[in-house]
Amino acid sequence: GCGNSALSHDLHELGYTDVTSIDFSPACIAAMRARYARCPGLRWAVMDIRALAFPDAAFDVVLEKGTLDVLMVEETDPWDVSPQAAAAMHRVLAEVSRVLRPGGCFISITFAQPHFRKPHYAQEAFGWSLRHAACGDGDAGAFHYFLYVMRKGQPLDPTDLALGRRLHQPP
Repeated sequence: GCGNSALSHDLHELGYTDVTSIDFSPACIAAMRARYARCPGLRWAVMDIRALAFPDAAFDVVLEKGTLDVLMVEETDPWDVSPQAAAAMHRVLAEVSRVLRPGGCFISITFAQPHFRKPHYAQEAFGWSLRHAACGDGDAGAFHYFLYVMRKGQPLDPTDLALGRRLHQPP
């Protein structure tokens, strides 16, 4: 969900002129269409991340910034995620994998630490590799965020694959 973030416009200004942004909220999408009407390469669509209305292999890059965190907001124990939350995360990631072209990248930006998020990403069924990096200003007291990069068509590292196998798999 793009929300009212300027990220799509910022990408456009950096030269990425073919950007599609989605959000669940019709009001949000209408506002973003109006705000950035002067940028014809920006497209806006009302859509549910659990059921993307795009064809298979439609994108070179899928970028999410905090959207997946919404799926975990009601979880009380990040070490033991409910079957419902795990299934919702799996469904969204399966959709992302489906719409990525071979060689494409899924980039996820979140505050979720690797020991909580990597098991969700590290599923062999998605057909992608997994890398991550911590980002922040280096201040020990500061919150860091994490960048995860999955590349479609590359294998998972065996260590990551083992992490993914420990996660409760949805039926």
